Amino acid sequence: MDTSAEPCTDFFKYACGGWLKRNVIPETSSRYSNFDILRDELEVVLKDVLQEPQTEDIEAVQKAKTLYRSCINESAIDSRGGVPLLRLLPDMYDWPVAANNWEQDFGNWTAEKSIAQLNSKFGKKVLINFFVGTDDKNSMSHIIHIDQPRLGLPSRDYYECTGIYKEACTAYVDFMIAVAKLIRQERGLTIDDNQISMEMNRIMDLEKEIANATTKPEDRNDPMLLYNKMTLAQIQGNYSLDINGKPFNWLTFINEIMSTVNISITNEEDVVVYAPEYLTQLKVILTKYTTRDLQNLMSWRFIMDLVSSLSRNYKESRNAFRKALYGTTSETATWRRCANYVNGNMENAVGRLYVGAAFAGQSKHVVEDLIAQIREVFIQTLDDLTWMDAETKKKAEEKALAIKERIGYPDDIVSDDKKLNDEYLALSYKEDEYFENIIQNLKFGQNKQLKKLREKVDKDEYVYFSF
Repeated sequence: MDTSAEPCTDFFKYACGGWLKRNVIPETSSRYSNFDILRDELEVVLKDVLQEPQTEDIEAVQKAKTLYRSCINESAIDSRGGVPLLRLLPDMYDWPVAANNWEQDFGNWTAEKSIAQLNSKFGKKVLINFFVGTDDKNSMSHIIHIDQPRLGLPSRDYYECTGIYKEACTAYVDFMIAVAKLIRQERGLTIDDNQISMEMNRIMDLEKEIANATTKPEDRNDPMLLYNKMTLAQIQGNYSLDINGKPFNWLTFINEIMSTVNISITNEEDVVVYAPEYLTQLKVILTKYTTRDLQNLMSWRFIMDLVSSLSRNYKESRNAFRKALYGTTSETATWRRCANYVNGNMENAVGRLYVGAAFAGQSKHVVEDLIAQIREVFIQTLDDLTWMDAETKKKAEEKALAIKERIGYPDDIVSDDKKLNDEYLALSYKEDEYFENIIQNLKFGQNKQLKKLREKVDKDEYVYFSF
């Protein structure tokens, strides 16, 4: 508090002024709160445990430390320029604006394959958001979902490109142009400023239309309205899409994705559609744009996420864009960014290190015992309630007993070496190939999620949240 302020004149300053005086927002951040302070302290611990070499580390932990070292190895990253990305582009139908003879080289392009490849290989969902998740009406099962995609800018409001959003839109297009020029330069191709600018503005026009077709967040709060279950055959009938005169085959599209985990889909497969209005509008939008336009957008949305894993000149291409969005003038320290990245991709391996270094003694078991006592007393007091009938009391007891508490961490990340090693068995990192390590993580994460379609929901799985 700032008690020197007059609450009737400026209550915000009175209530929060003391915090504002003592805590200046760092140049690397767009906000600063108690949660950010806790996060900063956590990152320091993670840095210490990830950079500490230990020959007795189990395999999973060794992999986490290798991933961390590859991320902070800036000299190796800078020496490679954009080469890792250039090698990857042909595998995803390339980026037309940064390639010569794109139409000739990729004459076998289809929307089904291009959208599916980005999804199945890298978990990138452009134009159509396909994902496997828990069935909202059957919490024991997984089901396919179709939803509207995320956007390149933080929300659909930004695409008004007027007033407070004008700078962000301009910086976004400039970001696209800068990266396209860098790639063409590394490929030894001529740079036509007018052509690149025209194509990137075309991407912006397409993304604006997609943004305007999406439903506003405030209109997606009713889960009953979101849940539209139907068969794949019904989707084909209800939401037919047409791209350059070719009908979009939903069955082919979904099988392209699921074939990567050896799951076959038929037209009788149940699917939940979260965004029917978006799909209806998407049909109209797609008739206005060429295959080149669509591939330009899809490639860009994937590339923009990878710029931070390339050399310094690529990272600097997004400085103005980052400043326009978040007001930050400096990059987060490399070690902080890397600690967060490793933690986000190898949560249980890093969790094991954190527990060993910083988790307070028996506190986990003390809290678990406290919760058990609260539950026991809650059930006992049900008998004393005169306003609740016997059947409702029984249901309340069943619900109390069904609650699964998640305190601190799962015990097996500390006690079961084999299980933890097996979780990351498919991963193999190299210290001088950070970009390839990222791609490996994307494939690994998406593969793991897609496989769940034919699996029951694991009620014992820990779900991690960041703040």
